[in-house]
Amino acid sequence: MSSVFTKIIKGEIPSYKVAESDDFYAFLDIAPMVEGHTLVIPKKEVDYVFDLDEKTYEGLMHFARKVAAALKKAVDCKRIGVAVLGMEVPHAHIHLVPLNRESDMDFKAPKKTMTPEQFAAVAKRISDEFIKL
Repeated sequence: MSSVFTKIIKGEIPSYKVAESDDFYAFLDIAPMVEGHTLVIPKKEVDYVFDLDEKTYEGLMHFARKVAAALKKAVDCKRIGVAVLGMEVPHAHIHLVPLNRESDMDFKAPKKTMTPEQFAAVAKRISDEFIKL
């Protein structure tokens, strides 16, 4: 059975895409900790990030770095936090979270509420920056 992320990649479930390559996909988390919270995934469905083959793992990190650079330009923040948890969806993924303080990356804190228009605007800003890199 396909993971929810595989269904997003295939377009079966909508997402706020910020970047895509032949092998990777980045989109906004729909329950963000802060504005711009982005998920970066391989298109290859593997449950755990450290079970990815070396080429895919290295490619994912390279792609995530480029997405993080675009995110930092698109969202006012001091840094981009990185987390690999992988407990909630059985598909390897990296969280990229804009940070102005460490508490911005509290997975237990209430999630930020955003309208579809706000999500779309943030996704476009990040995507526009990604294209420039």
